Amino acid sequence: MPKYTRGEFLGFGAALAGAFTVERLSGADAAAQQQAPVATAEPDLAVVNARVLTSDAALPRAEAFAVKNGRFVAVGSTADVRNVVTRRTQVIDAQQMTVTPGFIDCHCHPSGVEELYGVNTNLRTVREVQAAIRKKAESTPPGTWVSGFMFDDTKLDRALTRKDLDEATNEHPVVVNHRGGHTSWYNSKALELAGITPQTPDPPDGRFFRDNGDLTGRVAENARDVFDKIGTREHFTPEQQRNRARAGMKYMSELFNACGLTSVHNAMAQTEHILAYEDCRMNGELTHRAYMMVGQKEAFAGLKAAGIYTGFGDELIRVGGIKFVADGSASERTMRMSTPYVGTTDYGILTMTQEQIYEAVDDAHSHNFQVGVHANGDVTIDMVLKAYERALQKWPAPDRRHRIEHCTLVNPDLLRRIKASGVIPTPFWTYIYFHGEKWAQYGDEKVGWMFAHRSFLDNGIRVPGASDYNPGPFEPLMAIQSMVTRTDYKGRVWGARQKVSVDEALTIATINGAYASSEENLKGSITAGKLADFVMLEKDPHDVAPTEIMNIKVNRTVLGGKTVYPKPVA
Repeated sequence: MPKYTRGEFLGFGAALAGAFTVERLSGADAAAQQQAPVATAEPDLAVVNARVLTSDAALPRAEAFAVKNGRFVAVGSTADVRNVVTRRTQVIDAQQMTVTPGFIDCHCHPSGVEELYGVNTNLRTVREVQAAIRKKAESTPPGTWVSGFMFDDTKLDRALTRKDLDEATNEHPVVVNHRGGHTSWYNSKALELAGITPQTPDPPDGRFFRDNGDLTGRVAENARDVFDKIGTREHFTPEQQRNRARAGMKYMSELFNACGLTSVHNAMAQTEHILAYEDCRMNGELTHRAYMMVGQKEAFAGLKAAGIYTGFGDELIRVGGIKFVADGSASERTMRMSTPYVGTTDYGILTMTQEQIYEAVDDAHSHNFQVGVHANGDVTIDMVLKAYERALQKWPAPDRRHRIEHCTLVNPDLLRRIKASGVIPTPFWTYIYFHGEKWAQYGDEKVGWMFAHRSFLDNGIRVPGASDYNPGPFEPLMAIQSMVTRTDYKGRVWGARQKVSVDEALTIATINGAYASSEENLKGSITAGKLADFVMLEKDPHDVAPTEIMNIKVNRTVLGGKTVYPKPVA
């Protein structure tokens, strides 16, 4: 993967406006930056007396390792590593704790702005949702939007309706956004301002939900676009927006570190996120590695104008692929499938046509980008694969590693084509555990082919881990438990044939995540020469009951040889 100087990357914000060009390093310079440290150098840090699960097939288990200048320089027995330490080396006696590579989440939506400043409607009763909206409305001028986030309809005591939101306030347009990101609930004021009536037809890429002909307030997918043009929004100056974005990203970094995440792919990176990453880095607040899947038309245009493509950046912040969204949601039951949801004639929603997918993929692929298209249902996955197959035939690039984001519902033919095209699927890894109450709407046959980690591995596909946070929790240990047990929070098993072993789950969570960004030679395993990102766990996931894996305590998270969790005492 080409590497570029930090100075070049610092100008990335200007590149969004096409204001500069970035030159590639020479091959010699790139090779020099990739060169591993000399193993005989005096280590800065050593971890000994540990149970090291390396995710390196050449040496799956070890007892100790040494770190120099942010990279592993030696991995082996405690005795061997003690032989290379000096009195200046920081030595951590792990006391038989388990150490793994830093965990990697390959599909996430980190912002932190709503978490810090928004109205959290991740609540369990309609009354609580109403109270949260009412409280915000009391301090908001009439006519100005009141918005809630992180709502989860199937975890509520009953269905939320527009009339419930009317009771909270009828002086403000109100929207309560599902944590899945594809459906929202509006009050009557918002529907009125948007001109939406029971007679309004559904657009081809969205839906206004009705009950006996009456609008419920629930709106799906791109039908929500009409609400962008109405009402007054809370206003912030550019400086305020930037400060909020920086504070939010700092907060997310801290949350990631606390659960062992050291690398996170931003699956819909916007300009504000790109600036937040750099602002946090400059202030010592970015403590996870960011891989940016750009999902904003203006940012994509700026990158193309500047000649920037997948791989630009450095070990902390890197330009990833270009992201598109072609269908609905698994958790919100809007993904487009070849058979309907249980007990309905509803097949889900497409948000792109085949021609639109062809055009988007051709554009990004021909400009040297990795492409990631959100496709949950089997119909949509087929459409995306057709576009990838076509683009790879027109412009051969056998190791581009295009992605199908989520890739939820598969079948043997889709698996064959995914493997043949070198495509990376990024299925949800905490969904079985966290969203168990939703899967009955798909039926047992479908669920047996959903989040199909076992099938991907059996077909030789290097599947990584992906939370899709906000829609799903990002904690990797919950994810490992979910993949190993296929059991939800109420003890129900879904699609048992897709279970994986603990070792396979760790591979998914580490080295496969690095492969998804073409960084498997840089990170993802505890291997001499790679970045020293690792996690110390109180217990070994192999030794606890499978249903207790998520309760294992993360004792330490280390990024590039520096402890980022717990935070050092000042």
